[in-house]
Amino acid sequence: MKAQLTDEQILELIQLNKDGGFRSLMHQFQEPIYWHIRRMVTLHDDANDVLQNTFIKVYKNIGKFNRDSKIYTWIYRIATNESITFLNRKKKKRTEAIDGDENSIEYSLRADTFFDGNEAELALQKAILQLPEKQKTVFNLRYYDEMSYKDMSEMLETSVGALKASYHHAVKKIENYVKGQ
Repeated sequence: MKAQLTDEQILELIQLNKDGGFRSLMHQFQEPIYWHIRRMVTLHDDANDVLQNTFIKVYKNIGKFNRDSKIYTWIYRIATNESITFLNRKKKKRTEAIDGDENSIEYSLRADTFFDGNEAELALQKAILQLPEKQKTVFNLRYYDEMSYKDMSEMLETSVGALKASYHHAVKKIENYVKGQ
């Protein structure tokens, strides 16, 4: 297993050779960012599209990165914003009825060759999809990525208290949804 580079090492590599340094950055962050995006947009192909857009933005703006935050929180913020933009665009294009959406999402997940979840995972994904965007984001970051509230606060520019409340509400809504199934 390759050792993780520090932010300083990555930024130094990028200064010496932007493309080579960027490849190191991608190698280190591509998988966790993919899974963060995937949990937001649900489908593999959509996640790949958003991931590509995320890293294009990172590449174009790495010179503007200020060291006030960690690189991974900066990239997560870009990935989150790209995911929300993607979902909003997708919502505008959607003409299906709301009742049809849940069945459509379930069908899409079952048809996705990259989704290997069981019925419990499918129920959890359907419950998460019912959450408002902010709660969905906070839940995914905390539950799946095990991100600290401090890092989330930095990334989402929200207080720790508000994030804890969002997570608590998300958990309750998910529990109620799953119990109602």
